[in-house]
Amino acid sequence: MNPPGLDDLLTCLRFPSVSTDSRHDADVRACAEWLRSKLSALGMTTELHETAGHPVLVAKNEHRADRRTVLLYGHYDVQPVEPLNEWRTQPFEPEIRDGRIYARGATDNKGQLMAHVQGLTELLAKGGGDLPVNLTILFEGEEEIGSPNLKPFLESHARELACDVVAISDTGMVAPGVGTFTYGLRGIACMEVKVHGPSIDLHSGIFGGSVANPATAIARLVESLHDADGRVVIPDFLDAVRPLQDWEKKAWAELGDSAAETLELTGAPALFGEAGFDDRERRWARPTAEVNGIGGGYQGEGSKTVIPREAFVKLSFRLVPDQQPEAIFEAVQRHLKAAVGPGVRLEVKLGHFGMPYLTDPMSDLGQAAQRALRKTFGEKVALIREGGSIPIVQAFKDVLSADTLLLGLALPDCQAHAPNENFPIANFASGVSLHGHLMEELGA
Repeated sequence: MNPPGLDDLLTCLRFPSVSTDSRHDADVRACAEWLRSKLSALGMTTELHETAGHPVLVAKNEHRADRRTVLLYGHYDVQPVEPLNEWRTQPFEPEIRDGRIYARGATDNKGQLMAHVQGLTELLAKGGGDLPVNLTILFEGEEEIGSPNLKPFLESHARELACDVVAISDTGMVAPGVGTFTYGLRGIACMEVKVHGPSIDLHSGIFGGSVANPATAIARLVESLHDADGRVVIPDFLDAVRPLQDWEKKAWAELGDSAAETLELTGAPALFGEAGFDDRERRWARPTAEVNGIGGGYQGEGSKTVIPREAFVKLSFRLVPDQQPEAIFEAVQRHLKAAVGPGVRLEVKLGHFGMPYLTDPMSDLGQAAQRALRKTFGEKVALIREGGSIPIVQAFKDVLSADTLLLGLALPDCQAHAPNENFPIANFASGVSLHGHLMEELGA
């Protein structure tokens, strides 16, 4: 028997709310309108705010001065579905197999978001229409493109959104049934680099050896980012990195050896990374420089002997406390200009960025979150950082002066951002319970 609220989750998953694709603008809005109707039906006051991009949904219960105010954040936009041929089922026609829901957005972030909506439904019924906290819900439609309009929205609505703490379930669990508190996230800085050479593609026999090849130049730039062990060697890149504390190393070691799990999840033939750090430390607490896409020249079948007129690489840098995205952009550009070599022209286009985040899981609010996790999952609570980025978390801190409790429900094999994304029904049910426990603990 399916848990209450599951049908609503399946409905939410049918909206193809891909925020990066303008062809889906109407679908993104339709999803926001549907969520607004759900929250309005629960007695919340709701408003859909227009931005320069996709709308922001804000909902509130009646706020009283004698209660703590909690801001609950989630996002209703999803990643593109490509490559479509790798999906076993249609990405926006959710299917349940072996206790999991398969659909785009199932785990990132609609499954977790709708667990909170159903949790709110049950908590209101339990409290006769009242809650133990002042609750402000903020659901946005641009998280998957870096939330470009949310920080300005926070700044212009700071008084309306004032809160004591932010709660987010857009992170993961270390294993099934293990309550997980993510107290740190890596930041991000993205860019696209182009190398321009001749004005047209050239015959590689006639001109080869006398004209610099942009594809070769791009390859050399990529090679210059790391040493042989995968350590980033960009000058000044590592200067601000805050080292791990002893209690963190101990807590992570108690989670066991993650190397075998990472190999199984990724299908990689072997692990590779910065010397002197284990798998978790590399993924959670060390900065990275990654190639997300690279190209130039002829890509078709067979040979075409050309020197391409240009080549490109898309780069993303994951950042840790206390690295600043602006400083990283400057350091990387200085390095690329010094390393590019003669005969070509360098063009750098900066992309989206976000700050790393770190909070104290042993604070009063952190202890309340841990109690809620224990009530939901049992005594063992994993205290972790996570390698991904949620740029808006630091914005909540900067604008609203509020720390964030990251209590995720996704498992490592939920395949967020990949084909066949999925979410366990058991985790949805646990998320419903976690919402109630968290609100009660924060309201105590």
